[in-house]
Amino acid sequence: MPSPSPDAGHQPDYPPKTPPPPKSPAQPPRPSPDTKPRSATGTVARTSRRAVTMANRRGANWTLEAQPWSVGRARTQVLDRLRDWGCTGPGPGPGRTGSERLVGEAVTLLVEAALSDGGRRLSVHLADQDGQALVVVLSHRADLALSGTDVLPRLAALGATSCGTDMAEDGRRLWAVLDLRAADRGVRGPAR
Repeated sequence: MPSPSPDAGHQPDYPPKTPPPPKSPAQPPRPSPDTKPRSATGTVARTSRRAVTMANRRGANWTLEAQPWSVGRARTQVLDRLRDWGCTGPGPGPGRTGSERLVGEAVTLLVEAALSDGGRRLSVHLADQDGQALVVVLSHRADLALSGTDVLPRLAALGATSCGTDMAEDGRRLWAVLDLRAADRGVRGPAR
């Protein structure tokens, strides 16, 4: 009878070989351009304009939740950044300067109009050049028809040099160019 091997009851000194980790799951396919959300009419109103670009100037942007408190937060952030850049100056009378009043009221109108679109978020973009500030607010709701243009006459009456709204694939864009120097001098409306 063969003798039992001496290693028959011996445990190995090394751990058993572990299996390799699983490979990462495959990425889902990216949506094709023809599967983007559509409006009730079935098409997105397209403009010949490119995406918003602000080159060769200072710029800042913020993404905010589409909540009622976003109006005050956007106004504060825009005014603080313009103060940091030294774009606001002494205004006519006590309190806020003329440019601070103009920017605060314009940002309020733009953000309230974007909030009325009913999206989940909005973004505020700011740029300055030669004493003027550009404020752009995106609603990020591309499935809407172009509406709510009643904000444009209010911005013009407020003193915006130029203002507008349009639809793009990233949602409704509302913008205003504000002349900060004229506002600090007490001049309202577009420079003539």
